[in-house]
Amino acid sequence: MKKIHVGFLFSYDYQKLKLSIPPVYDASDRIFIAMDENLVTWSGNKFEVDSSFFDWLKEFDTDNKIEIYRENFYIPELTAIEMDTRERHLLSLKMGIGNWLIQIDSDEYFIDFKKFVANLRKYDNYLDNPENKKIEIYAFWLIIYKYTENGILYIDKPMKAAFATNYPNYKCARRTNERIIYVDNLVLHESVARSESELRIKLENWGHSNEVHDDFLDKWINTNENNYKEGTNFYYIEPKRWKKLAYFPSKNMDDILNVVKESKNLNISKTKLFFKNLGQWFKYHWKKKNRI
Repeated sequence: MKKIHVGFLFSYDYQKLKLSIPPVYDASDRIFIAMDENLVTWSGNKFEVDSSFFDWLKEFDTDNKIEIYRENFYIPELTAIEMDTRERHLLSLKMGIGNWLIQIDSDEYFIDFKKFVANLRKYDNYLDNPENKKIEIYAFWLIIYKYTENGILYIDKPMKAAFATNYPNYKCARRTNERIIYVDNLVLHESVARSESELRIKLENWGHSNEVHDDFLDKWINTNENNYKEGTNFYYIEPKRWKKLAYFPSKNMDDILNVVKESKNLNISKTKLFFKNLGQWFKYHWKKKNRI
């Protein structure tokens, strides 16, 4: 118990696991990949898998720590986001309560996973009787909005995101709505940064398929490195959540990581982190008091 267990969901964009698994491999005790046994998305669409992926996985898994968990995750009576939440719950049960339950999407790339694990270890006592002291651990996304001809467009400030919990009573995707503890870790998130054809597939098959507003795709198609400053409100559900974009003139991942590490605007200050956690502490205890 008290192991670092990481879970991934396997779907239409499974090839991205070749990028998201390596950054977390060494610092993980076990890695679990949840795969629908019928290769069906939450929208009920079939997808195909190139067998070479499993060849790569076997060759890469030198420590024999990766396990594929096959189950029927498509339930037509549920909405896409309900199936998303259900699959994550089942995956975490497979990973084992009493361990750190970390869920990472295939298009999320940790910049320093060892640091994230070190931050988790500060709260190992929450793994003792976790049902009685539920928490969820938030890090921060650096969201890539679009790959352009010469670089990337990204959301101009980090956005909070849930990544780990000690008890998987998920309410929506991987959010548990329990006490939040923020840690100063950044995760590159490709989000809607795909080719147009890949993005259309994602919009039809992901957990938010019924929530995307009508103008999102047209705006995404028409935004480029020359006109991005003229636009605002880029988020696919509630547009104002992504107010502004910034531009970086390179697609090289090493260049991007170096900029992220050195940029003050893209890192979370200790002061901001302190007050966010203080606010969450008071919010949690206020809710607890009012339950009594």
